[in-house]
Amino acid sequence: MTPRAPPPRPPRLAALLILTLFGTASCRRPEPYFGRLIGRLNQYAHGIRGTVYAVDENTVFVRGFAYDGTGPDAYFWVGDTPQPSPEGILVPYPEDYTTRDPPILSAHTNSDILLRLPGGKRLKDIKWLSVWCRRFTVNFGDVFIPSGLDPPRPRVLPEFKRLAHGLRSGNISVLDAKTFYIPNLHYDGAGPDAYFWVGNGSEPNTLGTKVPNEMGSLHPLRGYQGEDIEIQLPGKLTAYDVDWLAVWCVEYTHNFGHVYIPKDLDVPPALGQTKITPAWWYNPTSSTTAQTPFSANNNCKEILDKRLQVRWELQGDHVQITLSARLRKEQYMSFGISGAEGRAAMLGADVITSYQFLLHSDDPYTLTDFKKGKRSICRVNIFFCKLPVITLSGNQKNGVTTITYRRPLAAKEPTRDKEVLTSRSQSVIAAFGPLNSRYEANAHSFMDTTRNDVQLDFGATNDNTCIGLAELDADGPAPWPPRVISGVTNFTVRIGPAGGKRGYTPITDNDISNGYLTGHPSWGIAWYINDQLIPEIYVERGKTYTFIVEGGDDTTNRAKFHPFYISDSFEGGFGQKKESEQRQQRVFAGVAYDNEGYPYPTALGRYCEWVHQSIDKSATSETFEDYMKTLQLECSPGEPGILNWTVAHETPDLLYYQCYTHNNLGWKIHVVDPGTAVPVSGDQRARPSSAHRTTPFGLLLAIFIVLR
Repeated sequence: MTPRAPPPRPPRLAALLILTLFGTASCRRPEPYFGRLIGRLNQYAHGIRGTVYAVDENTVFVRGFAYDGTGPDAYFWVGDTPQPSPEGILVPYPEDYTTRDPPILSAHTNSDILLRLPGGKRLKDIKWLSVWCRRFTVNFGDVFIPSGLDPPRPRVLPEFKRLAHGLRSGNISVLDAKTFYIPNLHYDGAGPDAYFWVGNGSEPNTLGTKVPNEMGSLHPLRGYQGEDIEIQLPGKLTAYDVDWLAVWCVEYTHNFGHVYIPKDLDVPPALGQTKITPAWWYNPTSSTTAQTPFSANNNCKEILDKRLQVRWELQGDHVQITLSARLRKEQYMSFGISGAEGRAAMLGADVITSYQFLLHSDDPYTLTDFKKGKRSICRVNIFFCKLPVITLSGNQKNGVTTITYRRPLAAKEPTRDKEVLTSRSQSVIAAFGPLNSRYEANAHSFMDTTRNDVQLDFGATNDNTCIGLAELDADGPAPWPPRVISGVTNFTVRIGPAGGKRGYTPITDNDISNGYLTGHPSWGIAWYINDQLIPEIYVERGKTYTFIVEGGDDTTNRAKFHPFYISDSFEGGFGQKKESEQRQQRVFAGVAYDNEGYPYPTALGRYCEWVHQSIDKSATSETFEDYMKTLQLECSPGEPGILNWTVAHETPDLLYYQCYTHNNLGWKIHVVDPGTAVPVSGDQRARPSSAHRTTPFGLLLAIFIVLR
């Protein structure tokens, strides 16, 4: 086979950061914005006052409206005569009145009033707006509509770019500064942590913001089959503040598809004229999200790409901190003061590490028991224990782990501790990482730590930028048994869906290879070998095996670029790792080096993917065979890649087939000597159903450490 030329190298990180920062330089429209100015109300009687704006072609907004309320039969009134007259039309206010007839206009001192023109009237159909008394045919005040007024109007954008998980839509509309209309939305729902996502920069990135779905919920997105929906941006965020709208997998930083938002929008302001789901985002404790109750001191910041919430409250000379995150089983979270001001620095940092300790018992095992010495919570060869930290509470509910602790503001040991400042912001760091089989914290990955400077003002009050952490279902369907392939030398390698709660993650659950307790997460896709979801492969030393690879060769579409390689890494993702992390892997096939010493993948081929015929139906498919009936194979033009691998005699007993550009797409290769008995191909290894597994009791430990 002719060696494949190395693909183009990805752009340097510095260049990407420059683009991202450039995109956030300024807001495109000054605030506040109320629409196109029509003019001030002329005052003739009864203290009429207010400024009138054209919100859209059917709606006007009266800012700072005043009226003494003493007119016996006064209403808002519009018409097309040269001057206000009895020939006008009544504009009801409020619009949702419950009486038989529209209510008479009441007194106002400084009200903001939204008026929708009745009977399908548009601004171009009228010449004036008046406060008019019908009984005495008197004009209390008026404003005239300028000739040629061009009100703001909704803007039609392209459809979502189609990158992954069957995402597609009709042309998306920006109805007003906060509301998007997405017609004919299709998405298979298989992304494990996917949300509508907005932000700045030339491409969707981790520095975005979650957008609630059409129901105002922040649960990961369900599947859509051609539905028309409307979504609203949260808080004070408007379409003028962002460069794109995407469907984004937060935990695995993958873009499933996006649409760009032009800078010259000129859409209506969001003043309530676009009525969809009630504005739940004014209530941060909405039941649609998993929230820790707020204290009177309402401080909360989302960090680590919105995956970790940090809440804090000053209590005298201490600070109480609550950490909340969707932690996977046997994973820790760390948070604390950075080792250097102005940047994220692990060296010299002063942090807390907490995790869910698994006990195979149905009896409560409280934090108090640990304090009494029932089990050590500190291994001095790894952590420096710091006694001033007090763990107050901890729990795990529906996938969200929460721990609350208190620590002093002052540095008890200045050579090792960091002072918590209350007079200004200071740099903090955070990380997620795996625990090994001895419940020791192992090194976290590059993507699971703070990479930019994150500032927190511990002296602030009501500094709340949190939106919400979605809960996961406490119970789920039984996983499919893992599959085995043995006794063959040719393999087809394709991409397919991860199978939700029956597939990739439960199949890899409780593996202790390399000392890790895994339960590998997935961003919704995985390798299908011979059309089986991540089977365990058995190979013999001394034999040659052929892998026909159809994982994609288009380097411009990262969501469909999955070079195949074989490694001793249970995680994979060689191409996304730093050089120091790459040196920790041994690669056995699928990676070569160019003349300058840069690695590149060799097993590239056309893209073939098993896709959902509609939405992900793993939860209702009792067997994997049933699930395959809900999928269909789609292949792009081109030829497959070929990887020939001769298994050397010194090859380790356990390897993994992986994706060069993404973590956690593959699974195990068992390497055996000739003549070794192996499971029969297609064997389904017995596993207990979820209903009969030992349910671990989740206990959270906090360990105060200084990283050196």
